Amino acid sequence: MHPALKQLDHRPWPIPTTRWTWRQNWYNLLFAHWPVPVKALRRLVPEELNIQEFGGTSWVGAVPFRMTGVMRSPFPDLPWVSAFPELNLRLYVERDGKPGIWFLSLDASNPLAVWAARRFFHLPYWWAKMEFVFKDDGAYELRSEYSGKNRNVKFKATYRPVSERYIAQPGSLEQFLVERYCLYAKSPAGSLYRAEVHHSPWPLQQAEGTVYADQLLEAQGLSTKGEIPLLHYSPGVETVTWSPVVLNQ
Repeated sequence: MHPALKQLDHRPWPIPTTRWTWRQNWYNLLFAHWPVPVKALRRLVPEELNIQEFGGTSWVGAVPFRMTGVMRSPFPDLPWVSAFPELNLRLYVERDGKPGIWFLSLDASNPLAVWAARRFFHLPYWWAKMEFVFKDDGAYELRSEYSGKNRNVKFKATYRPVSERYIAQPGSLEQFLVERYCLYAKSPAGSLYRAEVHHSPWPLQQAEGTVYADQLLEAQGLSTKGEIPLLHYSPGVETVTWSPVVLNQ
């Protein structure tokens, strides 16, 4: 049994009855969030999905982190292929009573991973020059730069945890933002997909840092200039993912 499957009672619905197909570990994450009205996001999300709100607003999240152990079951990790930094920009949506994530963009430094995610999960991945740094003062830093195809984006975040670890309380904003067990995507042909994900509850910590995300947001026609993001850190989780299932024919 994969370690991610040892704890199931926190899930809002049961895991699929089929076998999971991919595994990966997400480490040293920063969750940076800004409140954004639904009306500013509606054009970015398929009409088949409901954009969720918390506290009278929806939210956009930028999440830099390290990926390790990335591989399709039952194959072993491969050098260079299975570990790389990633950055995603995400929204919070729901369909059929299952809250999940809609990705606006995902940057990764591994071209094979970018190809596989686009091919098998229909996700808007981009190859970018990226570097994840463990700093001497205990902070983490992720830098990402992409240029091409009318998308010129630079991103930088430097961050550190500043509290003890805790689990998001039921009904809290933190639970709304991080405890999500599926993602939605749309294929070039127009089919809407849901991919189920499982991991243990996120271990969270309050965080401090600086986030330069203006270009990342502007690439989607969004702006949060002058707004201080809500920051959380997580040391990470081990995850398993099921192959996407089409929701509309």
